Amino acid sequence: MQASGKNAGLGLALVSAFAFGGSGVAAKPLIEAGLDPLHMVWLRVAGAALVLSPLAWRHRDLLLRRPALLAGFGLVAVAGVQAFYFASLSRIPVGVALLLEYLGPALLLGYIRFVQRKPVTRGAAAGAAVAVVGLACVVEIWAGLSLDPLGVLFGLAAACCQAFYFVFADQGADGEDAPDPLGVIAYGMLIGALVMTVLARPWEIDWQVLGGEASVGGTMVPAPVLLGWVVLVATVFAYVTGVVSVRRLSPQVAGVVAFLEAVVATVLAWILLGEYLSTWQIVGGALVLGGAFIAQSSRPAPQPAGEPVPVDREPTKAPL
Repeated sequence: MQASGKNAGLGLALVSAFAFGGSGVAAKPLIEAGLDPLHMVWLRVAGAALVLSPLAWRHRDLLLRRPALLAGFGLVAVAGVQAFYFASLSRIPVGVALLLEYLGPALLLGYIRFVQRKPVTRGAAAGAAVAVVGLACVVEIWAGLSLDPLGVLFGLAAACCQAFYFVFADQGADGEDAPDPLGVIAYGMLIGALVMTVLARPWEIDWQVLGGEASVGGTMVPAPVLLGWVVLVATVFAYVTGVVSVRRLSPQVAGVVAFLEAVVATVLAWILLGEYLSTWQIVGGALVLGGAFIAQSSRPAPQPAGEPVPVDREPTKAPL
């Protein structure tokens, strides 16, 4: 944390990727034990909101200063990503669900090019094309979508929400009026919990599942331990380190490092849950990751004549 510049941001991004990557292997056993996916999302977000509620009170001025940012982060970057991701992994393997979700940084390029109308390099476009080819391999489209089609659609929806996670995380990062990332995360969790309360109907949760045990690769683990990991490590810790890393780096660089989450999740699912991917799915996953890396690591396109050339951002010292 005390290191300066991009090294600190890179370290935080790596830690965040590993923390996020452990969410699926802890949540899926609870879902298979009888917990509804939306109930799992609600428990994750509401638990994180409860843990971060003191920070929300401390940064209550953000409600007047940045209401749109807080609403967007809560609705899309918290509720949207979590709901679609867990709905996806309940139907398809954890690794595939993560690979679909992590098309988000590639979709971010499309947002920059067609919505913000900023130039995108040929390398970025080529990387996106490679990622699409990889996606076709992941879903084995020649076999008539051997994976659950609805699970694939949920994964793609999570990718769209994940792209905006990087957009919202970077909002207001420059300048003296930059919102504290901890306050943004705290209110994002609170808003996300309110939204998920309407969607998930937590009063219908089967609490007996949480009082028992769940099987992780044949080993019975207390359900509260799995839930505690999802809330404290894979949500609170992961979001905090992730948002701060975006502030210290940039959405593009942080997005590249975040792809390690898919690798971590796939390896953990193989080791702990016994989920094996076919050869073509492994090849497709490599193409998705490689294509997104090409897209995100490409240099910014030259600015049109008459427009100022952006300079590299100095690291924002986000208080923790």
